[in-house]
Amino acid sequence: MSETIVIIESAQPQTSVIFSADQGPQGGTGNTGPTGPTGSTGPSGPTGPQGATGATGATGSTGATGPTGDTGSVGPTGPTGATGATGATGQTGSVGPTGPQGVTGPTGPTGSTGPQGATGPTGATGSTGDTGPTGPTGSTGPTGPTGATGAASTVPGPTGPTGDTGPTGPTGATGAASTVPGPTGPTGATGATGDTGPTGPASTVPGPTGPTGPAGVTGPTGPTGATGATGDTGPSDFTMVIMGAY
Repeated sequence: MSETIVIIESAQPQTSVIFSADQGPQGGTGNTGPTGPTGSTGPSGPTGPQGATGATGATGSTGATGPTGDTGSVGPTGPTGATGATGATGQTGSVGPTGPQGVTGPTGPTGSTGPQGATGPTGATGSTGDTGPTGPTGSTGPTGPTGATGAASTVPGPTGPTGDTGPTGPTGATGAASTVPGPTGPTGATGATGDTGPTGPASTVPGPTGPTGPAGVTGPTGPTGATGATGDTGPSDFTMVIMGAY
């Protein structure tokens, strides 16, 4: 524990205040506060440009040929051939045999072509061509703006993990000499009795304790040495602040 004395001087009359307080150790870092609620999701960014059109699929196969149209109507009959020449009149006598049949007249002209038959039904639709390859993916649209921070939650979030221990605070200033004697230190182990040396001047700073040597042979008990000087009193836990007018 450290001791601090603060004196405040002022040119104006002030009321003297005297108080004391113990400076406790610096507290560790407080626990992390609960996590706030997640903000609402921002609006979606604009749609990216449309990708390029895929290649045209292959042409479907040709449909089946329609049925043959109906046969046209028969053309009109050609004109009758010319009558053959009359044979010469034979002698009157018995009726001669019937003369031969005249030559058949020439064939009349070919009749006009009949009207075109009705159109056959439409052939079946060809099979669908293969799907063209997928066009490249369009570039990603720009990121939409960040949504507004959501309102503070009214429901406490879970307690966060304990934070790391904060650094040790700086050592306070050395306090003034205490008027109250410090506590008596523990009694040290009894060392082997050595030869009585000459009495040296009283030391004001205790020297460090050397390592314990091996136990020697117990010698005869020497005379009691002189009592050492009382050590400095350690710092107290007293703090004073004085305010006054000068």
